[in-house]
Amino acid sequence: MYKRSLEIDQDSAESLILFGPRGTGKTYWVKSNFPDALYFDLLDSSLYKDLTADPSRLVDLIPNDYDHWIIIDEVQKIPELMNEVHRLIEHKHHKFILTGSSARNLKKRGVNLLAGRALNYYMHPLTAKELGSDFNMNHALLYGLLPKAVQTKDPKHFLETYVVTYLREEVLQEGLTRNLGDFTRFMEIASFSQGNTLNLSAIARESALDRRTVESYFSILEDLLIATTLPIFTKRAKRQLVSSPKFYYFDVGVYRSIRPRGPLDTVDELDGAGLETLFLQHLRAYNDYNRLGYSLHYWRTRSGVEVDFIAYGERGLLAFEVKRKSKYQKSDLSGLREFKKDYPMAKCYLVYGGDRAEYLDEVTILPMNKILHQLTEIL
Repeated sequence: MYKRSLEIDQDSAESLILFGPRGTGKTYWVKSNFPDALYFDLLDSSLYKDLTADPSRLVDLIPNDYDHWIIIDEVQKIPELMNEVHRLIEHKHHKFILTGSSARNLKKRGVNLLAGRALNYYMHPLTAKELGSDFNMNHALLYGLLPKAVQTKDPKHFLETYVVTYLREEVLQEGLTRNLGDFTRFMEIASFSQGNTLNLSAIARESALDRRTVESYFSILEDLLIATTLPIFTKRAKRQLVSSPKFYYFDVGVYRSIRPRGPLDTVDELDGAGLETLFLQHLRAYNDYNRLGYSLHYWRTRSGVEVDFIAYGERGLLAFEVKRKSKYQKSDLSGLREFKKDYPMAKCYLVYGGDRAEYLDEVTILPMNKILHQLTEIL
């Protein structure tokens, strides 16, 4: 495995919760970085059965006077266990590492999320910086950066299996929706909105579902960390802006596996959305791993002027426009120029598919392959 950018102080007295979609490498990471920890896997059917029947049995599984880390993997499987964990932190001063691929059941049941008692961390797909010289742009655009998709000899088959067993069956198994066919159709239709502003009414019509159901399905995708939405950037807005968020599946390989393809689909449609997704994956990962504190947005006026990604925080204001073409045109800078007029302090970047860095009209123009390795320094 590759060395991950996520770093945690092992001498910390704080417990922590590590969230991340399935397949991003949470279990491998905690086992590798905390090899001496007491480990409980809630995917173990026997353990799951015992702790579901009585969460207080957890204390009986911890040796007396134990003072090292305790890992509970996939804690969302037994939401009620969080209250017992809280009790053991308070009264026994135990330190926990809890991993989870969803906070939905935890929030839905109103259980204790250890507010003030545990630090939250996030695991993302691999990044170009983590892969180093092994990073392959073409492979990443086709199959994404989930660890197994990078390492397996048949990433296409892995992703198809991932979508079927996790994104579909597990959603049904956890009781998040009763109609797997409706949800599967919704996921496919939602994939056509990748990198676009959401039109819930149009998606509802196309899915043959009511709008409220579609809203709940999008909420499920976000709670399971399968997808994310970017809100519009409205700080001190000087123009009329759209109000709908932009939608992205969390990994370009997962997106392309869900997205139906046919003879009318163009390469530009798939690769354009894929390139944006790949960039956003890195933006989110570096922001979280380095705890930079940026809030992520996009910017679009009602007249259609748009900037793909905005990062806003104490460290500054950055704007990124992503283009797949190998040669950019000056018209590709129009959105950034307009944004710069409204926000002169912004640092603006055009990310494109070429191989040369340039500087034009207060815009830094960088090749995608280069910026993915250097994004931490830019942020």
